[in-house]
Amino acid sequence: MKKILITGGAGFIGSHVVRRFVTNYPTYQIFNLDALTYAGNLENIADIEHLPNYTFVKGDITDADFITAFFQKEEFDGVIHLAAESHVDRSITDPLAFVKTNVIGTMNLLNAAREIWKNDFVGKRFYHISTDEVYGSLGSTGLFTETTPYDPNSPYSASKASSDHFVRAYGETYGLPYVITNCSNNYGPNHFPEKLIPLFIHNIITNKPLPVYGDGKYTRDWLFVLDHAIAIDLVFHQGGNHETYNIGGFNEWQNIDLVKLLCEKMDNKLGRTPGTSAQLITYVKDRPGHDLRYAIDASKINRELGWKPSVTFEEGLEQTIDWYLSNEEWLQHVTSGDYQKYYEKQYS
Repeated sequence: MKKILITGGAGFIGSHVVRRFVTNYPTYQIFNLDALTYAGNLENIADIEHLPNYTFVKGDITDADFITAFFQKEEFDGVIHLAAESHVDRSITDPLAFVKTNVIGTMNLLNAAREIWKNDFVGKRFYHISTDEVYGSLGSTGLFTETTPYDPNSPYSASKASSDHFVRAYGETYGLPYVITNCSNNYGPNHFPEKLIPLFIHNIITNKPLPVYGDGKYTRDWLFVLDHAIAIDLVFHQGGNHETYNIGGFNEWQNIDLVKLLCEKMDNKLGRTPGTSAQLITYVKDRPGHDLRYAIDASKINRELGWKPSVTFEEGLEQTIDWYLSNEEWLQHVTSGDYQKYYEKQYS
């Protein structure tokens, strides 16, 4: 039985990855390690916590002694590393928190894996999930490829770029078997309402302003989180050693066009007069170092592993809206903070 450690498995992307691995691979023992900070929510995976091949452990990747002891006890065969501080706005106000989690936390995992595996790397894999933001900003044309030079512009992207470099360095210096993926903006069910799509869905429901940075013409590529989980599964099992894969949704949208589409769909779902939600759009002062455009060339993972998005952005957005409207209790728990009581209720 393989033992797989998934870090950040109570978060947005991590919870979907944990669910996929627990349900699709019953002969694997899946360990979900999460510090349960503000974005970690065990309610995201309450439906699988009873399964025999799933174990949740509350712990912090920045605690080197804990991580080393954890690896020594369980002797993991693989690591899927998702735990990270990921909100750019938060990184601007508290950059050191991002260095601590994204850089030092990753280093602790690398050191523990290297120590426990002791150069016997057969059947082992360290999978590091990163972001397209490490590449910097594109102009009106071009795509990020796996060989695009790194040019991070925010403390968040700089911390992720640093962690990427350390993973590669451990591969080259110590022979550690690794794979890295850099993904575009994720969206879908269970997303903590601080990022654009879940925040605006919640604000439309509650008739609050929809704050759009600058002129709203910043462009992002959007990836449905369930498609991302499928890609992570493929890369973990079939990706080449010491390879990097870009994962994107082939869905470029300017922020303002996305918001208008979201308003239109929400008006329809809520039975409101067309144009009602669009009146909530409010242009606000731009954030520092705001990258103009991200766009992923995901042809390598398509060519080598056969992955491609299963839904269009419009289809994925429809599913996302339906999920939030059908899970208002989850949304209420998240926005009120009650979700943080779940751990004490279930595990204390």
